[in-house]
Amino acid sequence: DVQLVESGGGSVQAGESLRLSCAADGYTFSSHCVGWFRQAETKEREGVAAIDADGRANYADSVRGRLTISKDSTRTTLILQMNNLRPDDTAMYYCAAKRQCSDAEWTYWGQGTQVTVS
Repeated sequence: DVQLVESGGGSVQAGESLRLSCAADGYTFSSHCVGWFRQAETKEREGVAAIDADGRANYADSVRGRLTISKDSTRTTLILQMNNLRPDDTAMYYCAAKRQCSDAEWTYWGQGTQVTVS
């Protein structure tokens, strides 16, 4: 099984920053089929940021310019740098990956890390 483990969440005040990490065991982020999702307690899961098949980063309008998705040099860790956080960023954040970029399904998921912004 491919294991993804998120870390770096916590409670911060508005305007502060967090850096989320997603460590992969049994998977290398060599393809551009990776992304971050979030779900607030009373809302549907939404895509936050993803790297597409062409290697381009795509962002939800609500986070564009504040959050940045990237991979570390080893391609074993997916990063979400979160700057200028706002209360509406409060959610459980999940990293995800596909087996193939052509798949519609996000096959691999982490357990989530909580971000709370006050």
